[in-house]
Amino acid sequence: MSETGDPTPTGPLKAASAFRTIGEVADDLDLPAHVLRFWESKFAQLKPLKRRGGRRYYRPEDIVLLRRIRQCLYQDGYTIRGVQKLLGVDAGRSAPTTDPATVPSLFPLDAGPHPVADGGRPPRPQIPAQRPRRRPPKPEPRAALEDIRRELLEARALLEGLMRRPRLP
Repeated sequence: MSETGDPTPTGPLKAASAFRTIGEVADDLDLPAHVLRFWESKFAQLKPLKRRGGRRYYRPEDIVLLRRIRQCLYQDGYTIRGVQKLLGVDAGRSAPTTDPATVPSLFPLDAGPHPVADGGRPPRPQIPAQRPRRRPPKPEPRAALEDIRRELLEARALLEGLMRRPRLP
């Protein structure tokens, strides 16, 4: 990492603003790739681009965030919940500000201007209102056992009735 906090390129052919794969980021941060995937589930701010096959591409600002998470967890002694709180409080202050028009795209052939680059706000995704899911109430163990007992007695009576029935020659 340079003195300004920008990620340094991992390979000789990649620019500092280039997207990186999870393997490149894992090597650069000296972490296993599964740790990076786990951190994605724990930190909402960490959202790498994913292509059709599920391959992750990390932006330079994602790498800066990963470095900060790594430092807080491994060097400063924070817990994951502590880092979540720290990033939640400092989200506006610590997030690197980048002009969306200058951020490279994985989709260079996309037609049409980028909504943020035009000075407008990006459209908000429509999220359907969801009711909180409720668990069905647990049946009383005694009542459930009584239901099972009753069904077994009915099955037994039916079986005994079939056994008493005379067979046709």
